[in-house]
Amino acid sequence: MTDLYDERPTGPQHVLRLREVGVEYRTPAGSVTAVSGVTLDVPARGITVLAGPSGSGKSTLLRVLSLVERPTTGGVELRGAGTARLSSRARRALRREEVALVFQNPADNLIGHLTVGDNLRAAAQAAGRTTAVDELPAQLGLPGTSAWKVSALSGGQQQRLSFGCALARGASVVLADEPTSQLDAASADLVLETLADLSARGVPVVVASHDPRLIALADTRFDLRNGVLAA
Repeated sequence: MTDLYDERPTGPQHVLRLREVGVEYRTPAGSVTAVSGVTLDVPARGITVLAGPSGSGKSTLLRVLSLVERPTTGGVELRGAGTARLSSRARRALRREEVALVFQNPADNLIGHLTVGDNLRAAAQAAGRTTAVDELPAQLGLPGTSAWKVSALSGGQQQRLSFGCALARGASVVLADEPTSQLDAASADLVLETLADLSARGVPVVVASHDPRLIALADTRFDLRNGVLAA
């Protein structure tokens, strides 16, 4: 079987681009600015890290990059195409087919009552792909687990499977929000190894994190402070 890691879309030099993006929220106390005037390019290869302390705006920016949230101002391009004028339905379809977002809590990324293999097949089917995924567990360092329930995996193994589901979907870019924050050191090591492997195989990854070990993996790094890019 063809290695699913190698079935990557080809395209422009940058997989995602932001131009003067701002995000504001209305609260009972008034308008709150979460992100302001952010312009950046995410390379189509390597690991890009959005770094910064809690409350710096990195998770908000990740949601904008993943097309989960519309910016209040500015624009987002995915593989060279603008997204500002897309309907909500079109954005959902684009996320399903092109973008994978991995959450902090491993269980939030998976269907708990399904097996490892069924989670991978469900991910592929959700994106309209018919590629076989039988060999993907071994490629993820999870050999022999296809028939296991998700609950039989450690937290780090579950996060590995989460990234595997992104691969099964054939996403153009994989984004992860603090993927090591709820894991012990050994489980976090599995995630770091997976990210390094994805990068080596040409899969673009964007991570929001304050984990210094994960930040050290970055090929491209953007530091956020109070919602703006640090100089």
